[in-house]
Amino acid sequence: MPLELAICVSAADLRTKGDAEFHGYQIAKHLGDLEEQKLLTAYGTLYRALDRLEKMGMLQSRWEDPAIPARENRPGRRLYTLTGAAEAVLKETQQEQRRAAPKVSRRRLARA
Repeated sequence: MPLELAICVSAADLRTKGDAEFHGYQIAKHLGDLEEQKLLTAYGTLYRALDRLEKMGMLQSRWEDPAIPARENRPGRRLYTLTGAAEAVLKETQQEQRRAAPKVSRRRLARA
């Protein structure tokens, strides 16, 4: 599930930048900035993945206050947040990636 993992990584990155909640377009833009856009064949792909993640318990969502989009003259947004389960999966994935990374040997050259 590369797209789902990329969404969770992007959401965690957005959170570290101060965005605790995110919406679909925001995640799509972030994925594009990370060159993970090849995972998105269409926005429908993204929203189906967000729905799967929510059903798996990795995301929680809510509709934003209807007064906000009315004031800004735009459609309402569904806002998502990572759950503790997603946090645990991300942490485990990062640890696995570190273990799988090749070890760099630091040998000193002998003097001639």
